[in-house]
Amino acid sequence: MSENLLLWLCMLAGGLLTFATRAAFLLGGRRFHPGPRFRLMLGYVPPAVLAALIAPEIFVSKGVLLSDPANPRLWAALAAALVAWKTRSVLATIAVGLLLVWCLPYLLGLL
Repeated sequence: MSENLLLWLCMLAGGLLTFATRAAFLLGGRRFHPGPRFRLMLGYVPPAVLAALIAPEIFVSKGVLLSDPANPRLWAALAAALVAWKTRSVLATIAVGLLLVWCLPYLLGLL
């Protein structure tokens, strides 16, 4: 199987799965009444998805796990998390994170 066909099949399967999960809640939402435990578990979905998207950008580069304490993305992420915790401001968190991702490599002499 060619790589292009495999890519298209994966994209189609991902799209269908996404559509099916959303349609199930929309179409069966009137009959489905989630309990308090299920609602509690749903609250953990957004942080888990966000962590799954962000962690590879922080800890992996070119397929290699970055365990170096001089990793500028790690320090930028930690600083952004601290700003988010203290200020609860999305704009401030993004600004600090981006500024440090751009500036720390030069400050640490990594480039």
